[in-house]
Amino acid sequence: MSTRLPGRNYKEVFDRGRSAKGRLLVAWRQKGSEFEPQAGVVVSKRTFHDAVGRSRAKRLMREAFRLLVKEESALPSGRWIFIARASMGSAKCGEVKADMAKVCGRFS
Repeated sequence: MSTRLPGRNYKEVFDRGRSAKGRLLVAWRQKGSEFEPQAGVVVSKRTFHDAVGRSRAKRLMREAFRLLVKEESALPSGRWIFIARASMGSAKCGEVKADMAKVCGRFS
């Protein structure tokens, strides 16, 4: 199964989930053991004006999530949505992964 969250499920995560803020991103989680870990990413045009910056932020968040799922112990199950913050513009993948793990750890 894919780790990408289908677009039709975003509203449900926002309505029924909880959020936590990190330095580089905001995470929303819909709890549920029946859900395989799936993630959606959101990057605002207001925060990242050019398409190159938005695409880079999306790639960084998807890769960080993929690495966390691979580790298995670092990520609680459920549906996730990650929203990029402006400080992600100059961040490296390791920094995004560390911040994502820290924010996701708050849900445990």
